[in-house]
Amino acid sequence: MKKLNSLIDQLESHIADFEKTNSAVSTSTIGWQIDHSFLVINKVVSDIKNSNPENYKWKFNWKRSLIQIINKIPRGKAKAPQVVQPTESSSIEKLTEKFDLAKKSIAELELLPATSYFKHPYFGDLNLKSAIWFLKLHTKHHLKIIKDIVKN
Repeated sequence: MKKLNSLIDQLESHIADFEKTNSAVSTSTIGWQIDHSFLVINKVVSDIKNSNPENYKWKFNWKRSLIQIINKIPRGKAKAPQVVQPTESSSIEKLTEKFDLAKKSIAELELLPATSYFKHPYFGDLNLKSAIWFLKLHTKHHLKIIKDIVKN
């Protein structure tokens, strides 16, 4: 959990730049990237908490296996599901609230059974360990986009 906490701390460090954008990198603002990342964390943890660990069954998924091997999400290849797309304008206050919720959500993961899971739209059912891997990978992906927006 230390790594995931470190990654969301990095997201928080960019909240002050929430209005910045760079169309050469992304059509979205830094605020959108941060908001989306927190929405994903909070939604995934909520789904995991509400899952029935007895229903988890591992199944091979070639998309998940490929991404696990390259350990990188290709840019612009997938669209975020509607449920984790920010719908309101970002503000420092709103992003800080979502950051606080994400911190609490991550702490709750440590208390859950290993076969707790959530259904990823491309990777299928991800148990607790795989879900944490996904959250780290996803957060790194958006941090790279944020750093490219700031850099250029």
